[in-house]
Amino acid sequence: MAVSRKLSVAHESWPIAGSFSISRGTKTSAEVIKVTLEQDGAVGVGESVPYARYNETIDATLDAINTVRAQVEAGCTRADVPQILNLHAAQNALDCALWDLEAKLTGTPVWKLAGLDKQPDAVITAYTLSLDTPEKMAQAAAEAGSRPLLKIKLGGDGDHERLRAIRAAAPDTRLIIDANEAWWPNDLDNYLAVCAETAVELVEQPLPAGNDDALSGLGKTGVLICADESAHGKDDLHKLAGKYTAINVKLDKTGGLTEALALADAARDQGFEIMIGCMLATSLAMAPGHIVAQRARVVDLDGPLLLARDREPGIRFDGSLMYPPPPALWG
Repeated sequence: MAVSRKLSVAHESWPIAGSFSISRGTKTSAEVIKVTLEQDGAVGVGESVPYARYNETIDATLDAINTVRAQVEAGCTRADVPQILNLHAAQNALDCALWDLEAKLTGTPVWKLAGLDKQPDAVITAYTLSLDTPEKMAQAAAEAGSRPLLKIKLGGDGDHERLRAIRAAAPDTRLIIDANEAWWPNDLDNYLAVCAETAVELVEQPLPAGNDDALSGLGKTGVLICADESAHGKDDLHKLAGKYTAINVKLDKTGGLTEALALADAARDQGFEIMIGCMLATSLAMAPGHIVAQRARVVDLDGPLLLARDREPGIRFDGSLMYPPPPALWG
C-alpha cells in the first residue's frame, strides 16, 4: 500500500539572550532547520543546525532536503536517510522527524522505540559560559553559582587566567571546558596543569582535529579528554583510542538519533565515556538528545537556556535539571 506523506522544511531564526562567543566567532541567533512530516493525521517534527565547521549552510541544507522530497513523501525510512542525504544536518532533521512520526502513528513513545527499558529520567545539564575576558567570565560564573555544572568556552590566549578567575568565583561548582581546537600541542602540559589546579573534570577538543596526535601517550591525566571535532561516527573510534577517554555525541554530527545511539553504544563498548552535546537550538533539537543522555556521563543540552525564547511547549528546566520532553513537543 502506497504511503501518503507530506514533507515541509523551513529555516527558523531564534534570538540568543545577548550573544554567544567561542574561539571561532560570535552569534546573536540560533539558525535552525525544521522538518515536518504529515502522514495519516499524525505529525512528526525534527530540528537541526547546519554545522559551519564542516561547511554546512542553511541554503545547502534546505536544498538537500528538498531534493529528496519524492523519496521522503513516498515513505523513506530511517535506514534510508544516510543513503539519500549527505549533509549531516539534513540527515539529523529528517531522521528525528521520522522517529517522532513513528511515535505519533503507533502511539509508542520514542524511548520505547529506541529500546530503553524505562521512561527517561531527568538529567543535570551543563550550563555554558560564553568566551570573554577572565573578569567577565568570573562574573558570569558567580551569577550562575546555583548551577551545579558549568561548561567553560575557552580560546587559547588567556585561558589560564580565565580558569583561575572562574574557579575563584565558583569554588564549589563542577567545571568542564571546551577549547574548540584553540590550544597548542607545545603548551598542552601547561594547560592540563591548570586544569588539575582548578579541578576541571573534562576537557573537550583541546587541539585541532588534524593535530591531535599530540594527545597520544598522555596517560592518566586525572581529567577526561573528550573528542568533539575529532569524533563523528563509529568509523572514527579506532583513530581516537589512546588519545581520548571520552567522546561528545552530537546529533548534528552523527546525522540524527539513529546514528547517535549506535555511536554511543559502540563507544561505550570500546571503553569511552559518553558526553551528549548540542548546537545552539531550541527544545525541539534537545529532545532526541535527551534519549542519548540516558547513556551519558556528561550532559550538555542547554541550548534553550541560552535563547531569548523557546518553543511552546518546550522542555521543562528547573535550574539545570532537564526533564524529558513533553509528547506535544517531540517523541
